[in-house]
Amino acid sequence: MPVQKKKVLLAPLDPVHDIGLKMIKRGLDQAGHETLLLPPDYSQEEIIKAIIDNKADVVLVSRTLGYGVAEILGKFIDLAEAAGIRDRVKIGIGGMAIRPELAAELGFDAGFGPGTTVQEALAFVEGREYVPEEVKGKKVKKDITQGYNYEFKNKSIEKLLDTIVDGILNYVSDKTTTAIQRAELRKKILEVQNESEKQSLRMEYSKLCDETVRAFYESGKYREKTRPLSYAELKSLENYVLEVNSRMNPLKLQHIEENPVVFIQYGTGCPFMDIAHIKSCEAWGADGVVHFDPSWGARTEGFFDGYITHEEDGSVITYENLKGIKDSLSSFTLWQVRAHRGLNTPETVLLAGKIGADLTKINIAYGSLGGGTDPERLTVDAVSAIKYAAEYNMPFDVVTNEELCGVPAYKAFAGMLIVSKLGLRLGAKPILQPLFCYSPEVMVSGQMEDNYVDFNAAKIMCLRNIVNAPIWCGAPIGFLTQTEDRVQSSLMTALHASLASSLGVDGISIASADEAFSGGPISVPARIDTLRATQSAFRFFGKSDIVPTKFAEKWAEEIESGIEKVLESIAKNGNFVDALYKGLLGSREEGAYPGRAGRGTVIKV
Repeated sequence: MPVQKKKVLLAPLDPVHDIGLKMIKRGLDQAGHETLLLPPDYSQEEIIKAIIDNKADVVLVSRTLGYGVAEILGKFIDLAEAAGIRDRVKIGIGGMAIRPELAAELGFDAGFGPGTTVQEALAFVEGREYVPEEVKGKKVKKDITQGYNYEFKNKSIEKLLDTIVDGILNYVSDKTTTAIQRAELRKKILEVQNESEKQSLRMEYSKLCDETVRAFYESGKYREKTRPLSYAELKSLENYVLEVNSRMNPLKLQHIEENPVVFIQYGTGCPFMDIAHIKSCEAWGADGVVHFDPSWGARTEGFFDGYITHEEDGSVITYENLKGIKDSLSSFTLWQVRAHRGLNTPETVLLAGKIGADLTKINIAYGSLGGGTDPERLTVDAVSAIKYAAEYNMPFDVVTNEELCGVPAYKAFAGMLIVSKLGLRLGAKPILQPLFCYSPEVMVSGQMEDNYVDFNAAKIMCLRNIVNAPIWCGAPIGFLTQTEDRVQSSLMTALHASLASSLGVDGISIASADEAFSGGPISVPARIDTLRATQSAFRFFGKSDIVPTKFAEKWAEEIESGIEKVLESIAKNGNFVDALYKGLLGSREEGAYPGRAGRGTVIKV
């Protein structure tokens, strides 16, 4: 049905501000309506006369200043009624101080507050319902590995990596662990249909677990501060997800195609709360979520079964917990399950792959030097885990969080590149994840005394010089620059996000504004702070760049040179695992200590 053209009068009830009305006028003109924009200095009586003289069908009034707004607008409606035009003229009011409730109370036909679009005003003029643009149907998962061929530009480094990877594969070829055996059993448990056979496999599985997990399978005993979710809780969760999904119209954070995808991390301890955080972040624009497991889970041999909640940070990994979270996700949300440390690395990746995760996280160097797991154990486990990542087509990021211990970037990057090359050899797709923050290394050596730009830029430039691979900055960006001030924390996150985008990275992980100083569980409003700040920063910079100083290039060259020297020393040492113990990828003086969890548990076959 054709839209009836209207005569629209636009009147600023304000001494100077009329930009909003000018934008709306343009939209109305383009839609074919007849418009008249009055100057800002008209009195209310003059506006009423102009409505009458021009026989306007619709009047759009704007008022930016909040002082006396109710009295001024109330008087305008009184004048319109006294002039006898109120019944035949639709009158809408907009401005920074306007809310729909106030407009209705004062007698206007509609009120438009901050964030109103031209399309919304156009719908009012045309007398039709405004339907916001749907993002849900348009937002799709992005493959951040797409377009990368993993070709090494630095052939010397590639040759050294190949030598080291040959050594790793030879080292693990005659070794296994109970973690690998448990993963194989878990795979059978998930695949067999017969319940008695499943139960028999569970008992076999329990014999490969430590005392805490074995007690669960043998007597149903849970770890302290851990309990199963009730049927009522699970039913309530199911209803919650259905209700939220039915009305969610998510925001889009990216202003241009080149802006990176944005991940948040969750791990409240409770799957129900995790899902509530995830749904909130999806609505406010997050593109991906990262499953954060509990610290004690990394020290436990074996996984529990069932829907389990507990009272500590990090959410318990079980098939059911992960499946429930996966089922709650929107179709556009990238989902990563971390497996970069601990004694259950192969099984974590297996579960993630079986349930349909998009990504996982594996790094031998960080897990064994900053994550507490024995280097030999994690090396053997990680090879098995990477094979699962390849089997289930899950790209995995190689995080360099050992820098937070004080390990220099060039050593952390050497470890990241070794694991990445190992992944490529085993058919997987690694993603480089440099720490993008104010690291202990630069606190001591001073590269960030002037700015936070140059050294972070140097890391990305260095990696781009070495290999054509995807980069996902983490984890989270801006770490150690945030304070207990949520505004400051959000701003630092947004600035780091903009820098990462300017450097052309593919993904970033952001923290909530209260993550470092919450003193307990983080809050949803604090998550929204940083998502909104990041969205605004992307809008602010658009396609413009942040230009580092000359020091970035100099430091990039130094990092690349340092990486090559570290790799030379490891290749010369002849044994990657031994190199980890010796500190070639991070020494005790630098804060890196070979982990003890799982020491002496590798089995010769």
